[in-house]
Amino acid sequence: WDQEPMPSRPHALGPALATLLLIPAATIIADLPLARDGSTRFVILHDPAATAPEIRAARELADTLRQVTGAAFETQVAGPRVPRRAILVGQGTASRALFPSIPWEDLGEEEVVIRTRGDRLLLAGGRPRGTLYAVSRFLQDHCGVRWWTPWATHIPSNPRLRVPDLDLRLKPAFEARDPFWFVAFNPEWAVRNFSNSQSARIPEDLGGAILYRGFVHTFHPLVPPEEHFATHPEWYSLVKGRRTHDRAQLCLTNPGLLDFVIDRVRQWLRETPEARIVSVSQNDWYGACECADCKALDDAEGSHAGTMLTFVNRVAEALQAEFPRVAFDTLAYQYTRKPPRTVRPRPNVIVRLCSIECNFREPLDHPSNAAFAEDIRGWSRICQRLYVWDYTTDFAHYVQPHPNWYVLGPNLRFFHQHHVRGMFEQGAYQSHGSEFAELRAWVLAQLLWNPYQDDRALIREFLQGYYGEAAAPAVQEYLDLMHRASEGWNLTCFSKTDTPFHDFHVLAEAERLWDKAETAAAGSPDLLLRIRSARLPLRYVWLARWDTLRKQCADAGATWPIPADRKEVADAFARAAAGTPESPWTRIT
Repeated sequence: WDQEPMPSRPHALGPALATLLLIPAATIIADLPLARDGSTRFVILHDPAATAPEIRAARELADTLRQVTGAAFETQVAGPRVPRRAILVGQGTASRALFPSIPWEDLGEEEVVIRTRGDRLLLAGGRPRGTLYAVSRFLQDHCGVRWWTPWATHIPSNPRLRVPDLDLRLKPAFEARDPFWFVAFNPEWAVRNFSNSQSARIPEDLGGAILYRGFVHTFHPLVPPEEHFATHPEWYSLVKGRRTHDRAQLCLTNPGLLDFVIDRVRQWLRETPEARIVSVSQNDWYGACECADCKALDDAEGSHAGTMLTFVNRVAEALQAEFPRVAFDTLAYQYTRKPPRTVRPRPNVIVRLCSIECNFREPLDHPSNAAFAEDIRGWSRICQRLYVWDYTTDFAHYVQPHPNWYVLGPNLRFFHQHHVRGMFEQGAYQSHGSEFAELRAWVLAQLLWNPYQDDRALIREFLQGYYGEAAAPAVQEYLDLMHRASEGWNLTCFSKTDTPFHDFHVLAEAERLWDKAETAAAGSPDLLLRIRSARLPLRYVWLARWDTLRKQCADAGATWPIPADRKEVADAFARAAAGTPESPWTRIT
């Protein structure tokens, strides 16, 4: 560290820092030998005033490095003299003195700094989460650790761990990252894989999360019709000539309603002072107001987003002074998806554009998704804080093949290129057991940090790590088979089981591939259990289309590839769905 300019007035920095500056410089070497033959001469340091997430990061680093190398890495509180060989975790006096060129005050709250200097390694970042992410990035990128799921981790053995010369300053591509799958709700898994989802209920010692108040579809929670419709029917939509709250919205040009909602949102935020985003958003159906004032504004703007955005802007403007750190979130969803002609979101307003109508077999820049692509381009031109609510499952049939695996990467790159700042990737969130839930959660989490990674390579890596290297090729062939078979099909997030690619010939070939995968994993009970769980969606289709598939088999003169008794297959499916107590992730509810 003597290569950095020494401060000209060390006495002005305080006695502790002045003492640090007197430590002899370490010899500059090509890399750091963190461990050798199960021992280490390095200590892990955190500042005496370290935050709870920084202390947690130091402990996580020590524990994981012990598992990787077999060496006991001691965790210490940094004193006035820093040992020659040290890993500094987090911000603090020692980190700032030994790495003075880092713009510490400018680090974003999730920004990461990884740097070597002499015999010292720095893993730090902005507060509250940056240091946790620095440790996780280091363990994944330079130690080979993978947290596939909360129950499946890969920690390689490397008793001679060496770290190359590093000088990295990283930050996530999206400020809000939510791979909204049930498996992703584990807080430790979320932090290790860079998710800041409020659904993971991340505690403060793990850095917390971006907290919403209301989250979405809040018109009726803000203005409950059972309390207000009788006395204020004019606050609710005029639909076909009458005021109604039944599957309807609010009358967004009514001045009395605006005053009431401003007071209600103020109340919500005072009740939840830790919230950084509050939702003022339409109910989850249509029913926009057709009164003369609402209609005139929407007609002028060419979209129902005209009244929606005007209303939310006024709420955000009224409350900005009292809540300067809060953003006011609304939806561009279904009837409000098209951007307005002249109304612009205020800087403290988030617009969440929803892709619910899209064809998820194809990337969003495909001609079949042209209308949505045009809308996102429109919103990206006028919105300073654009979020997207994307759909990555089949809500009609969670447990059936849904071949959207190969659009996850292209779509996230598309979003980032159109200046999207927050991503909500809605998956199957009620229980374990949905089709390739583990794969999608992990791949999405990685891509939400950096969407320009090779998504196909991430999928291959997960298959090898989670299902085993021997079985992974067969599972990969299955993914490719279903992807090819679904070509030309409009794959929605409400797709039916009765689709052209769920025919006998495709499913019979799929059975052969899963047989191959099971055979390859026969020597590992854990891998075999994962493969059999991943196979259940295929059996779901056999059961749902039994009579049709039997006829297709007979017409082709083919051999039926599964047990001939439908009840036998159904009973086996039910037993598998019940799961095992020692592996709670196998239980499908």
